[in-house]
Amino acid sequence: MGPMSIHLITGAGSGIGAVVAQRLLERGDELWLLARDAGRAKELAGRFPGARTLVGDLAEPERLSWALGHQSPPDRLDSLLHIAGVVDLGQVGELTPKTWNRTLAANLVAPAELTRLVLPQLRLSRGHVVFVNSGAGLNAHAEWGAYAASKHGLKALADSLRQEEHANGVRVTSVYPGRTATPMQAKVHQQEGKAYDPSRWIAPESVATAILTALDLPRDAEINDLTIRPGA
Repeated sequence: MGPMSIHLITGAGSGIGAVVAQRLLERGDELWLLARDAGRAKELAGRFPGARTLVGDLAEPERLSWALGHQSPPDRLDSLLHIAGVVDLGQVGELTPKTWNRTLAANLVAPAELTRLVLPQLRLSRGHVVFVNSGAGLNAHAEWGAYAASKHGLKALADSLRQEEHANGVRVTSVYPGRTATPMQAKVHQQEGKAYDPSRWIAPESVATAILTALDLPRDAEINDLTIRPGA
């Protein structure tokens, strides 16, 4: 990434997204943060001084086009960082269409739609799309059916996009972190009925470092897939 790159980030409010946003801001890049509503946008603007915000709810992918059409997104983008995600555990025998649809909307359909909407800006800059996937995007375990299906789908989205946009100079990276010490992980432990000990899991800072490494790689190379597991 060159001087003063422009990034659009989802999920900047907590966990991995917050660390990535902070790092990019500190090095002088221009940030656009997607917020689900005006209140959240104000909160993000206060937390990340100098960052710009766009309002759009990933829970309603079909409304993103309308929402962004009534705002002024940047006219070029060096990266689109998909870091937001939702998780609800449950057995296939128990999960309802409501949970399936909510999970797929936020974790798969919204990233696809947001990518579609800003592809012209990414092509202009020969930019980079980063999908923060999950270990669950490679292996599905009991009670993780809906989440894992959404993340397996996200891998397919990234793989197709990479082949489609390679000739346009757009790089595409999928990052597959294992369990990371974030608010989402605390929620998962609650759902599992287990005590949460953040020190057992990957620090969000480590995942952020991996994401920035992919972004900053010289143009002659592209990290397609990056799996990050808890260290010793």
